[in-house]
Formats: sequence, structure tokens, C-alpha cells
Amino acid sequence: MHVFYTPDIMTSDELPEEEAQHCTRVLRLNMGDEILLTDGKGYFYHARIKAASNKHCSVEVLEKTYQEPLWKGHLHIAMAPTKNMDRTEWFIEKATEIGFDELTFLNCRFSERKVIKTERITKILISAIKQSLKARMPILNEMTDFNKFIAQPFNGQKFIAHCYDTEKKALKDTIRRDEDALILIGPEGDFSEEEVKKAIDQGFIPITLGPSRLRTETAALVACHILNLYNQ
Repeated sequence: MHVFYTPDIMTSDELPEEEAQHCTRVLRLNMGDEILLTDGKGYFYHARIKAASNKHCSVEVLEKTYQEPLWKGHLHIAMAPTKNMDRTEWFIEKATEIGFDELTFLNCRFSERKVIKTERITKILISAIKQSLKARMPILNEMTDFNKFIAQPFNGQKFIAHCYDTEKKALKDTIRRDEDALILIGPEGDFSEEEVKKAIDQGFIPITLGPSRLRTETAALVACHILNLYNQ
């Protein structure tokens, strides 16, 4: 059954315009066809189309179903975006399929990209939650200065992944199951040594993701997978 993102379904029976166009013009669904909706807040809605045109589609909700969380704890990935946005977008799609709760982009000392268009990222998130049948939309934050971000309070485990030859623990051996977790992933030139020190001073635990040197987007995806797997 086709899935559509309808964050306002509890107050409006109209699909958002972009979703309506995909429903009626691309998929050519019409009055009487049954579809599945998600509000991104934990619920699916089994619905029937009651009116359809090129830009509008209204529905009748037949059943509302709550989706139990698929993992425990709040999983927050904070990463410096890659210079090539295709790599960042690939990460976002795959990480959403795996499952996480919040994403923050970091502006670091060695960041090669200082601006992010969150509208494009939001579309990727929506597409990925629909494809992977998830009823919760991850929180997406604007680009944030590294120093400002690490100073913010966070009630949970805090990790920073870096490549410097200093004492680090394996993430898989450090996680406390079923707890909130935040992990920092640096830019292609890594965090600066000063940034690593500041993060440790703020309570972040330095960790390694394994013996291989990973690209930024790969490291972020590996971290996401480990956190998700250990909290299922």
C-alpha cells in the first residue's frame, strides 16, 4: 500500500500539495483507493481517498494505529556535512532507514561546507521514513557552531569519534543500552585537536569505530547502526 506523509492529518483531511500531486498525478490513484498515511509523530492512518484532483487529495481516515518505538533511547547524530552533498544525502537516507531520532549539522574548524539547505534534507527524510515504514520523523536541526553545540546540556551518553592516536574506547564496548546517546562525527579533515579537547572537557567520551579510516558519511552511518543495534 502506498504511504504518504501527512503531519497535519489530525486537523485537516487534505494531503500536503506535494504528496497530493504524487498520489494523483504520478501514481494515478483516485476516489475510493485506499492508502496509508503517517503523521511522523508515531501514528499510521489507514485511509480512503474521497476526492482527488491534480493538486488536491482529501481522505477519510478508516483506522489509526500507533507504532511502538523501534529502539530505546533518543539517538542523536551530530556531524559535519561533507563537501560533496551527495555523500551527506546518501547518509541521511540510509541512516533514516536504519533509525535515529535527531540530526544536527556541525560547523567545525576544518569544515568544508558551511551552509546546508534543510528543505532538501527534509524531503530525503520524508522519503526515507515512508520507504522504511517508520511512523516517526527525525528532528532536523540547522547548522550549529561546534563550540556552541557541545556546551548545550544533554542528558545521556556523549561520544566524540576522531582519528588522533590517543586513548579511545570502541563505541560498541562503551554504549549503555537503552539510554539516550549523542555522537559527534567530524569533517573530512577530522576535528581539530582543540575541538577534541573541548569536547572531552564537556564530558564527551572519545571513541573509535574500528581500525579502518572511514569517510565522514561512512563513520556517521556506522555510528548510527551501532547505536540503533545496541538499543533495539
